[in-house]
Amino acid sequence: MLHSGFSFADGAWRKMALLRKLNRILLGLLIFMVYIILYSRMYRAPSPPSRTDVRAEPGVVGGAAGGAVGGAKGGAAEEEVSEVEAGDILVVICAAEERMGGAMATVNSVRSNTEASVFFYIVTLHDNVAYVRQYIQKSELKDIRFKILEFNPTVLKGKVRPDSSRPELLHPLNFVRFYLPLLVKHRRAIYLDDDVIVQGDIQELYNTKLKPGHAAAFASDCDLPSEVVRTMGMQTTYMGFLDYRKLEVRELGINPSDCSFNPGVFVADMEMWKRQKITKQLETWMQQNYKNNLYSSAMSGGVATPPMLIVFHGKYTALDPMWHVGHLGWSPDTQYSDASLHEAQLLHWSGRFKPWDYPCVHMELWEKWYIPDPSRRFSLVRPNS
Repeated sequence: MLHSGFSFADGAWRKMALLRKLNRILLGLLIFMVYIILYSRMYRAPSPPSRTDVRAEPGVVGGAAGGAVGGAKGGAAEEEVSEVEAGDILVVICAAEERMGGAMATVNSVRSNTEASVFFYIVTLHDNVAYVRQYIQKSELKDIRFKILEFNPTVLKGKVRPDSSRPELLHPLNFVRFYLPLLVKHRRAIYLDDDVIVQGDIQELYNTKLKPGHAAAFASDCDLPSEVVRTMGMQTTYMGFLDYRKLEVRELGINPSDCSFNPGVFVADMEMWKRQKITKQLETWMQQNYKNNLYSSAMSGGVATPPMLIVFHGKYTALDPMWHVGHLGWSPDTQYSDASLHEAQLLHWSGRFKPWDYPCVHMELWEKWYIPDPSRRFSLVRPNS
């Protein structure tokens, strides 16, 4: 009995020893596997960056949208994004689905009136990326060099007050201009609204010399033709955009009769913009309006203009007035003189009455650059349509 007991204890001890040894082996294998995984992650060769990547600050740009670059005129478009080259003129244009034909007309007018090398950044929302690409690649624009940027509208949460008077002015793309340095990583760029036609050489606008300390150049509304200023009244001054009944507005110390400017066309120095934290300042005033209703669409014709007017008051370089003959969309009855239209380097149908709709003035000047939508999703509104 004693002998059998010892045999039983000896067998149990051997099993335990075997289990301990097995556990050590398994633990060693586990440690080895973890080491291999960590090593592979730390030292593996990085994958080559995609040429369709669009990199910007988190929250501003959505997924990589990419773009395409055409070959020689008349050639087939390639499924590849070109890179910005030294000497390129950078032009940023937003392309909303319901205004797509307008954006493409702007692009066409720019590229048709210059010998300079132009690179277009076309900003749109996620659902319209394929639409933008198709419009370009299947039309005469297929030779342009461009990149599509996808704007993430969630960045505007808590900054834009709902307003039913003109809901189209609350479109997220109206606020893209606030975030230019986060979207375009270059020293200088031109921003153009989609209701603009360029009649001059965009190189001249791009070469605008900014005064020291200025992050942007705009055109003053007081430089508009006299017949337009008389029609617009207070809409050419700060009184037409800000609610001076509010204490926060009065404390700015801005004279209500000071001339306003239109932020639909401007040249921006990105480095100065970032140094002065312009985007942060603009967001601050957006949040102030969200809380205190300092301006509204009904009052100013848009909630994207007042923050720009506040932040850039007295701190912008004036553009040559011929590089922004604006407010052609202010009234279907206000006609510019032939001389003004002929001398203008840039025409802007700012206001309710757009050149792709009806009624509108001087539509023939816009239609000259219009390119029909290959998919026929966008069409002009005309009396006989």
